[in-house]
Amino acid sequence: MATTDRQATTLALAHALSAAERGLAVLPLSRTKLPALRSPHRDDPGPTPCHGACGRFGHGVHDASTDPARIRALFATAPRATGYGIACGLPPHHLIGVDLDTKTGTDAPAALRELGLRHLFTIPATVIVVTPSGGRHLWLSGPPDVVVPNSAGRLAPGIDIRGAGGYLVGPGSRTDHGTYTTAPGTAHLPPAPCPPALLRLLLPPPRAHHPTPASAGGRGRGLVQFVLAAHRGQRNTRLFWAACRAYEDGIGPTLADALADAARTTGLSEREARATIASAARMTGHHP
Repeated sequence: MATTDRQATTLALAHALSAAERGLAVLPLSRTKLPALRSPHRDDPGPTPCHGACGRFGHGVHDASTDPARIRALFATAPRATGYGIACGLPPHHLIGVDLDTKTGTDAPAALRELGLRHLFTIPATVIVVTPSGGRHLWLSGPPDVVVPNSAGRLAPGIDIRGAGGYLVGPGSRTDHGTYTTAPGTAHLPPAPCPPALLRLLLPPPRAHHPTPASAGGRGRGLVQFVLAAHRGQRNTRLFWAACRAYEDGIGPTLADALADAARTTGLSEREARATIASAARMTGHHP
């Protein structure tokens, strides 16, 4: 590894430890902005909905930590890391990232200003990270009892949102396209509270309620309740287990919508929930 890469890794670790001191959970990133550690389950024969319960590194954003010893261990295992990611949605800040992109044909800052005028909110003074392409990441703090999902372009063209389960590239990170930096005068600021009107726009619209089908019986209701009781870090695992039991009991197709709705209630996205249920169907020899 070149000296410059070793220096980049050392600098990335220093920046990551500094961010952790502010209560921000971090993980090492490669020059491509992806997690620097490969999954320990990459050679497993079947789907493994593990978010770190196995105790090994390589679970993406689920590796993120504020513990200096764990962070040093993560970087020691990822000697080619040149940056770090900051996990969103975790206490104490419950970070929400507003990514104003510079895609051709879009003016994301103008779109955000228009949304502010239309919905009567302004972005308070907060941390702003400048990307190598000239984009902006605005750091906002969300309420502890609200799960903000990740989205791309849903709010407006060129505006991506990083919420629970997502991460932002931290300032000081080096990538193939350049270095992420903090906008002048914002580095010392804490993430500002997300304006309530903007927060409402970031949350998905209420979904139609799908009660547990009567044909699924008490067993189906119990499986749905099992998924609803999941905490962060066990949502996918509980959903996968419940879906497997449902398909083994012959009620998988009937219960799939109710299980997906329960999973979304706990914070999983529609795509994550459906993918996990489909994996359970395949694992038990059924066609989703």
